[in-house]
Amino acid sequence: QVQLVESGGGSVQPGGSLRLSCAASGSISSMYLTAWFRQAPGKQRELVAGITSGGSGSSTNYADSVKGRFTISRDNAKNTVDLQMNSLKSEDTAVYYCNVRTLLKNYWGQGTQVTVSS
Repeated sequence: QVQLVESGGGSVQPGGSLRLSCAASGSISSMYLTAWFRQAPGKQRELVAGITSGGSGSSTNYADSVKGRFTISRDNAKNTVDLQMNSLKSEDTAVYYCNVRTLLKNYWGQGTQVTVSS
């Protein structure tokens, strides 16, 4: 069992930056997916950014809406997954969730609120 604890959420003005961090209670080195999702009020949860790892290496993908503004990073030694968010927009307002997966298990954090407002 892996527990995930997110931190770094808060309120920021448009154009500002936040860095979210997700700390895992166990090793994430074997996780094939480490990702951040978000869910805005009245909307479905959506993938923001993810790192997929496999035998041929790893790949990173982003939602079109955050490309060029957000950067996901993973530190297997520290068991952390971070999301650097720059040039934030009001439409980025949501609860952000950390997610890590093996082929058989799927773990979620409790979520952290990000509010972008002037």
